[in-house]
Amino acid sequence: MDGNAAVTPGSEVWSLPLEGLDPSRAELFQTGAQHEWFRRLRKEAPVHYTPDSMFGPYWSITRFEDVMAVDTNHEAFSSNRDIVIGDNPEGFAPPMFIAMDPPRHDQQRKVVSPAVAPRRLADLELLIRERVGRILDELPVGETFNWVDRVSIELTTQMLATLFDFPWEDRRLLPYWSDVTTTSETVGVEVDMAERERILGECLAYFTRLWRERAAAPPQFDFISLLAHAPETRGMVDDPMEFLGNLMLLIVGGNDTTRNSISGGVLALNRYPAEYEKLKANPALIETMVPEIIRWQTPLAHMRRTATRDVEFGGQTIKKGDRVVMWYVSANRDETVIENPDAFIIDRPRPRHHMSFGFGIHRCMGNRVAELQLKILWEEILKRFRHVEVVGEPVRVLSNFVQGYSELPVRLRA
Repeated sequence: MDGNAAVTPGSEVWSLPLEGLDPSRAELFQTGAQHEWFRRLRKEAPVHYTPDSMFGPYWSITRFEDVMAVDTNHEAFSSNRDIVIGDNPEGFAPPMFIAMDPPRHDQQRKVVSPAVAPRRLADLELLIRERVGRILDELPVGETFNWVDRVSIELTTQMLATLFDFPWEDRRLLPYWSDVTTTSETVGVEVDMAERERILGECLAYFTRLWRERAAAPPQFDFISLLAHAPETRGMVDDPMEFLGNLMLLIVGGNDTTRNSISGGVLALNRYPAEYEKLKANPALIETMVPEIIRWQTPLAHMRRTATRDVEFGGQTIKKGDRVVMWYVSANRDETVIENPDAFIIDRPRPRHHMSFGFGIHRCMGNRVAELQLKILWEEILKRFRHVEVVGEPVRVLSNFVQGYSELPVRLRA
């Protein structure tokens, strides 16, 4: 449950007709009401049909085991459409490998995965620790500042710039493009779609220049060089929409999970002060705290599939062509699988038993890099500060896809 308010956010859901429940409404996620809505669906209608929403009709899959079953059955539940609940507009639906089925998905994912492979983690660890130390040492002690901007965005931006070998002076373009990518009517936010396309066109032009440079240079381990030199993908630049789609995927994948978990971890420790004291007494608990942060926060709330045929599932008949939404945010609070799931518990048994990274062939390929950044960050925080105190309410982004923050006011105690 989010917070300690006397009235649970979203508690009004229990008086609403079950048939008309629409958990895709973005304002639920901005107010923290979504958890109570999903609690009711898990209890009363774990495979639930919403006949009318701003996206059209769709199915909600809300229990842990059911989400896993859908995520691992790409034959019946295809990714080869849109991965968010809404459909991309006609004429602007950039393909990306997360929105593909095998074998095409496997071929493209395999090309870029060496950039975040386990064998690279040792080298990346030294770099991350150096950058984390520099970021933390520049923070004002005893003054209120926005943790999201000064730490969460800056650290993930520096990491993204490294993975892309992106020009350092322009690195803040990366989170900007990430935010533009994930802010659209396809996730419940009214935006100027023409302006969104224009900005993403600038992103495409910038990376096309980088591609030409990398293709003419010896191969390296950054994302663009790997794509430019691999036989399976070196022609991708000639298909601008496919190139843009995969850029959008890699930018968002390298940004949102870590960025919002960095903020969510600070918030969680302040909401559960006994856990913060436990951490200070035993910093070794960082190992289990990091996956617990990612579970509790669930940075990406859902992924969507499309039924390839009529499927009997959870006592319901899902028709060919139906939207099927896997609510990771609900699976991670499933009482039948995770004990006391609403609580933040840093020494939880089996802390990696969560759905924040997805499951099956589409499981987040950068999950270990995300965990590594969080681990190093908290190791370095504990060396420097007695307390990171949240001194105001967080400002959440308006989205049913990204569970994120734009502001988290904090004050450091030396």
